[in-house]
Amino acid sequence: MVEDVINFFHRCAPSYLTKPHKAYIIFSIIRIMELVALLSSGKGTWGQVFGLINQGEWEKVILIVNDFASSSVGGFKFNKEVDTVSLNFNKGMKELISDIKDKIKNKIEGSEVALTIASGSGKEHMAIISALLHLPVGVKFVALVNEGVIEF
Repeated sequence: MVEDVINFFHRCAPSYLTKPHKAYIIFSIIRIMELVALLSSGKGTWGQVFGLINQGEWEKVILIVNDFASSSVGGFKFNKEVDTVSLNFNKGMKELISDIKDKIKNKIEGSEVALTIASGSGKEHMAIISALLHLPVGVKFVALVNEGVIEF
């Protein structure tokens, strides 16, 4: 079905739309999203992150982890492939933003990502948001609630 939507849109879309514009519209229509999730400090936050990964319909999952989470995440089971990116969050803000951009820029394929920052500190949140916006990609925040995955 997704392939049919893409083929139909390419045939019918106005010629003035560039390939990135077409891709953005297609991804918006069929809601294919890549999830970027932070797994770091915060009591009780890992369950939120793992639940969001397993219950959401994600084309790709990029899990950004700190040193502690990096050594622990291998023991958890996910129902989809997860690309783990390990970072040292003890660096300065500019260096941290640069590291995040360098490590995830070739992993993101779309023009927009879903982002969860349920886990982690304010410094980590600011660095990830800044890195994503400087790539540049659009950001939709997501969370797991009783009703399922919501975006806001």
